[in-house]
Formats: sequence, C-alpha cells, structure tokens
Amino acid sequence: MGWDLVLGSFLAVGLALAIALLPLTWTVLLVLGGVILLVTLVEPQLGLVFLVVAVPFGTIRQVRLGVMNVGLTEALVLLVAGAWLMRLVLRREGVSHRVPRLALLWPLVIFIGALLLSLLVTWSLQYSIKELLKWFEVLLVYLLVALGVSGRWARALILTIVVAGGLAASHGIYQFLFQVGPEGFILFGRFMRAYGTFEQPNPYGGYLGLTLPVALGLAVVAALGLGRWSRSWRWFTLAVTGICAALMLAALVMSWSRGAWLGFGAAVAGMVVALVVKSGRGAVLSVMPAALVAYALLAGGLAQVPPSLAQRFSDFVPYLGVSDVRGAEITDANFAVLERVAHWQAAWQMWTDHPWLGVGIGNYEPVYPRYALPQWPLPLGHAHNYYLNIAAETGVIGLGAYLLLWCAALFQTWRAVRRASGWELGVALGVLGVVIHLSVHNFVDNLYVHGIYLQLAVLLGLVAGMERNQEVQPQ
Repeated sequence: MGWDLVLGSFLAVGLALAIALLPLTWTVLLVLGGVILLVTLVEPQLGLVFLVVAVPFGTIRQVRLGVMNVGLTEALVLLVAGAWLMRLVLRREGVSHRVPRLALLWPLVIFIGALLLSLLVTWSLQYSIKELLKWFEVLLVYLLVALGVSGRWARALILTIVVAGGLAASHGIYQFLFQVGPEGFILFGRFMRAYGTFEQPNPYGGYLGLTLPVALGLAVVAALGLGRWSRSWRWFTLAVTGICAALMLAALVMSWSRGAWLGFGAAVAGMVVALVVKSGRGAVLSVMPAALVAYALLAGGLAQVPPSLAQRFSDFVPYLGVSDVRGAEITDANFAVLERVAHWQAAWQMWTDHPWLGVGIGNYEPVYPRYALPQWPLPLGHAHNYYLNIAAETGVIGLGAYLLLWCAALFQTWRAVRRASGWELGVALGVLGVVIHLSVHNFVDNLYVHGIYLQLAVLLGLVAGMERNQEVQPQ
C-alpha cells in the first residue's frame, strides 16, 4: 500500500469523525474548506475566484491574533500562493524574465521599501507588521493575477467580482428596507444605513464604489458594442453587469456615505472623459457632459435635490477651513464632521513632529493618545484621510512613494483604456474608475480595510495581465 493511499485513508477517516462529532456550523465550514483547498490545489485560479467572493463576506468569521484579525481572505492568499508555487516547482516554470515588464511592480516595491524604512522609528512593531502584511499581500496577489490569469479565467474572475458586488448590494438593500442593524444607523425613523458585513456604512460604501465602476464599464462597452464581441457573450455580459450595477448603485445610495458618493461621481466623470477621448472626438468634447450637468444644476437643478441629500453634502462645508476644532461646539448634527476634522488635526500634528519617517507604518492608532484632542479620545483605527494617515506614519518619504504608486496606477489604467477593445476595454475603463474613486474617497477615509485592498490588487493585476498579453500577441 502506497503512502499516498495511507494518508488519504487517514484524512477520510478524520473527516468522517469530524462530520459526526462537530457542531453543524463547524461541519459545514470544514467541508467547504476542504473543497476549496482541493480545487485550489488543482486550479490556483479558482482560489482567486474564491478570494474576491471572500472580500465582501469573509469578515463573517475571523480569528483575533494580537492586534490583527485573520480571516478567510488571508487564508486564501496563502493557499493560492502555495498552490501556484507548487505548480511552478512541478512544471519547472520560471517567471523572472516576465516580472520586470509589469507596470506597477517597481512602484509597489518602492512603496513597500518606504514602509520598511519607517520601521527604524516605529513605536509599536505589532501594528507595523499588521500593516506591512497588507501591502505584501497586495504585491503577491498583483503578481499572481498579472502573471497567471488570462483568457477565460480573467473573464470568470471579473464576472465573479461583479456578481459578488451584486450579492453584497442585495444584502445592504435588505438592511436598509427592513431596518436590520444597530440603532445608530437608523435614517429618517424608518430606514437603516446599509453596511453589509463591513460593520460600518462607510467601508461598505467604499467597497461598492470600488466594484460598481467595473460593472458599469463592462455594461456600457457591451451596450455600445465597442470592439469585437461574440453575440452571446455580449448580451450575457450586458445582462449580468447591468443588473448588478443597478443593485450596487441603489445600495451605494442607501449606505448614506458621502465619501462613496463623491468618489463614485469622480469615477463616472473620469470614465466618461476616457471613453470620449478614446473615441477620437478630442479633449474638448470630453468636458461637455460635466459642463451640461453643471449648467443644469446652476439653472435650477439644485432646487430639485431632496433637502436631506443637499444637507448631507453641505453640512461639512463650514468646517473645511477649520484648523483647530477644540473650541467648536459639538452637536448631533456636526459630530461626525468634527470627529473627522479632529483626527485630521491629530495626524497633521504627528507629521509635523515627525516629518521624514513618521511614527512608523500602522502606528497611527497606538500613537494617537499623545495627540488626541480633549473631546476625541478614541483613535478609530486611522485618520479618516489616507494621505494624512500615510504621511503621519511614514513621513514625506512614504507619502511620496504612495503618490508615485498611485500616479503609476492612474497612468497604467488610462493607457490600458487607450489600447484595449471589446470586453477588455470594459475592464480597463472600470478599473480606471476604481482608481479614481479610491483617489477621491481616500481624502475622507481609509479604504485599505476588510480585504478591499486585495480586490484592488486583483483588478490592477488583471489590467497588467491584459497589457502583457497584448505585447505578446498584438491585436
């Protein structure tokens, strides 16, 4: 009897005992985990499909390790990486000759290098390791997708992202309509701010805002029939992405997240500009949609905006120029705005005191008590402005490296839109919207939470993979 048969027998017996003795919930998780493990070892691309589904739903079950929460997304990253490494070893494949051709590889390496440099002054190594692991996961997933996913797997992955977004949106719509959630999220006495499995509406709105542009880009390109499409694939794509986009747009509104609304508005504007410029009508025509919207608003459209929405956008304006909120009167109406400004003020002071290397990557939370304003003792995890947050934690060196990375991401996605056609154009257009949304939304929040950064890595990796395939087989 071979050792593989003996091992398989022991595993089968162990699984049978576990199913018989463990509670139903753990039995289901064990069986599902076993299935995911086996199919990922056979096809690592399927592990990535599971990963993008886990982003909106993986926080349901997590384990606390020190200052970190470890859940399904982290386990899947390790599993996919291990499966890919096994495949490379068994097939004796190499990737070194292809890696330098990836557009975001070196900006990512430079940024991670800047984060590592801040370890020289870090206040808490635990918090630093927690944040560093995120960016190493981003680099790893980006490489795996860019170098290992193409063709039908790329299509399956992008459609899974869209469908997962539609399912997460349906969950939020249910919460909104049936008041499922904590009392503090109640709206107008009869609705509930949608928050999905993200615990808070703002990261939930951020997730939708980083998924909706992909569905919208694919739906628009399919509807217009741009590039080469097979008839069945075109109409299937239009149906799936159109339905999911409608669900996500509704849930985005129901999240009541101003940052997500602003980010999505900027994303749509950027996607319109990119699509019109690509069509060859010139840069002048690209500003016409924005000009028409602005004219409609100035001509009386603002009066038609519901008062609750108008107040949602206007109540923070008086505080934009406030540099010190310690003397401001706190009310229920301005609490959320003043809380953000107070954390911006604390982050700015951290950066002022530690301009070059900051206080250490991931250390905003443990250092915050030293800079907290009297009325705002809770650190909330981050500064609610990623640019100030990364400047406070890694100084001007880290901020510069991050801006370099994000400028490279904008350039890559813009270039991909100009080169792509067909369904790849829809993907490139959507990912451009994602990058723009994140750039804007991160002025009032930090969206590198709840595994969202892994979906971002997948999307950027898909764009890099499309460009690499175009170089190998020019169309």
